[in-house]
Amino acid sequence: MRTRRRAATAFLLALTVAAPLGCAQSVDPIERLGKKAAERVVPHEAPHEAPREAAADGATDGATDGQGGGRGEDRQPYRRWGLAAPLASPPAPAAPLSGSPGPDGTSAGRAAALPPVVDHITTRDPVVFLTYDDGAERDPRFVDMVRELRLPVSMFLTDSVVGPGYGHFARLRSVGASLQNHTLDHAALRGLPYAGQRAEICGQQQKLHARFGLRPRLFRPPYGRYDTTTLRAAADCGITALVLWRASMGPTDLTYTHGPHRLRPGDIVAVDPDELLGPTLRERTTRLLRHIQEEGLTVGRLEDYL
Repeated sequence: MRTRRRAATAFLLALTVAAPLGCAQSVDPIERLGKKAAERVVPHEAPHEAPREAAADGATDGATDGQGGGRGEDRQPYRRWGLAAPLASPPAPAAPLSGSPGPDGTSAGRAAALPPVVDHITTRDPVVFLTYDDGAERDPRFVDMVRELRLPVSMFLTDSVVGPGYGHFARLRSVGASLQNHTLDHAALRGLPYAGQRAEICGQQQKLHARFGLRPRLFRPPYGRYDTTTLRAAADCGITALVLWRASMGPTDLTYTHGPHRLRPGDIVAVDPDELLGPTLRERTTRLLRHIQEEGLTVGRLEDYL
């Protein structure tokens, strides 16, 4: 009799313990996680499917070819950004090289120890160089793109355009981007007196030093306009080269300032800022990277060659 009572008691205790566990497991996962959190969950029984968040990104920004997904996407990040193959690793330059002559065929100011003006680097390495101006675009996913593709981009920053957005460029710098000088206020420098040009260039040097502890060596004059006074002022501010561009990536395609209408090793490419109705900076960068790969080239770090 005592044994039967003990067995009955044990049975009732087991039912009491099991009941709350069964209720917890019967709650719908979306109710427990919340709808938005649940949308990030990928079912274990379908590991080949891309996470919904990534799929939505690809549908809206056009920067994915739809071939990547799930766990394989982590091993092939280039697919996330719309590339059919990974970018080739750039070769290490044998030594830092001086810049090529400017578009007018002269070595601007070299005889007077002034910085050269370059839009192309003389090199046999199969590399081109990606540059971005102003600092108005602050898309956090562009930081992801630079990090995942290991893009050695150069950002030429204007203080009045960046405004309170320097934190974005600190993040870009932390993933490999370099920060360079594009003046304080984006003034057209050509024709301005020495004092005004020096204030624009040296003032931005001081801003970038205060923000990041660096003094850029490269300078891009706004609109690509400069004169001998610009070179003198830039030299006095610690600039070692004025950087223009031979190719520019616009909303739809590449345009060229001179020479062959195709990318060549050593070309400096300016990626135009976003337009209100145009492709995003990520989309333009993806299109440019496809052009680069079609020509058998890859992306090099400009600062390694100047």
